[in-house]
Order: sequence, then C-alpha cells, then structure tokens
Amino acid sequence: MGILKQIAEYLYIKKRDPNENPSQWVKYMHGINRFTIVVFILGILYLIFKRIL
Repeated sequence: MGILKQIAEYLYIKKRDPNENPSQWVKYMHGINRFTIVVFILGILYLIFKRIL
C-alpha cells in the first residue's frame, strides 16, 4: 500500500477496501494517525505563513 493511498484513506478522501475487517485497536490507531497528520499539516501551514508575514 502506498503512502499517499494510506493518507487518503485516513483523511476519508478515498474509500477503504470493504473486504478488510479492522479490529478495534486498528480503528484507534487510524484515529490517532488522522489527528497527527492534521496537526502536522496545520504546523507546516503555520510555519509557511509565519515566514511570509
């Protein structure tokens, strides 16, 4: 699985495979990963705007 495909699935841009049966712990892990990706993107945007302004 490619990294861009994983990120798209975490952010609900791309639908997941319906045949996949994730456990409860995998759901928790995906939720934490979603949160960290969003915080990372917000941090990068903050640094870019701070540099520009």
